[in-house]
Amino acid sequence: MTPKYPEVRSGSQKKPFWREYGEALFIALIMALVIRAFLVQAFSIPSGSMQPTLLIGDYLLVNKFTYGIRNPLTNKVWIPISSPQRGDVVVFIFPQDPSKDYIKRVVGLPGDRIQIINKKVMINDKVFKTAEAVYDDPLVIPPPQGPTESARDNMGPVVVPANSYFVMGDNRDHSYDSRFWGFVPLDAFRGKAFIIYFSWQGTSGQPFIQALAGGAKGLISHLSWNSNDFRVRWGRIGGIIH
Repeated sequence: MTPKYPEVRSGSQKKPFWREYGEALFIALIMALVIRAFLVQAFSIPSGSMQPTLLIGDYLLVNKFTYGIRNPLTNKVWIPISSPQRGDVVVFIFPQDPSKDYIKRVVGLPGDRIQIINKKVMINDKVFKTAEAVYDDPLVIPPPQGPTESARDNMGPVVVPANSYFVMGDNRDHSYDSRFWGFVPLDAFRGKAFIIYFSWQGTSGQPFIQALAGGAKGLISHLSWNSNDFRVRWGRIGGIIH
């Protein structure tokens, strides 16, 4: 039986060069947008609030599918899949400024009673310890006596509302988190961080391009890469985030 249509096009039937590449680019763009909207999104770490788990200069991937399929415009959950668990490292829309994304570790779940006493985190009246938490400031700030005083080391008790979560940075003495601004609603979650795909270190405060240029400058002037300005942390690439 003779097929109705040829399996491939040839000769005069071939599409113009610009059309072939234009269609391929368009399909690739659509696929990239779908992947970013529903499956995986890349983020970078600009602060030290999650040290030593995540360092400034780490680039990571976030699984957006973990907690459900969401409306890419409003971030509302369309189809729930699972709920954030205690210990998850999550990216979320900062409740006080929706233009910013934050990354922290989930500590309190809906219904939990949270209290912090002299840096000790209490969940439902039991001490909660996590190996990732670091305290490097020996100073203990007393319980706040007013809204302008810090709740870093003493706060609560508070009860986590329904569909909300209490989050903290692993670098406990240097993290701006739920101790200061409250809870994260479920609809604010972007997803769960799961792997570091790139990591670099350079002069403090320099943006990536400027630091990379500084490293390359050494090749021109000294025939050797300037690792003080830009150095790849090869040992962190591919690291699973726990």
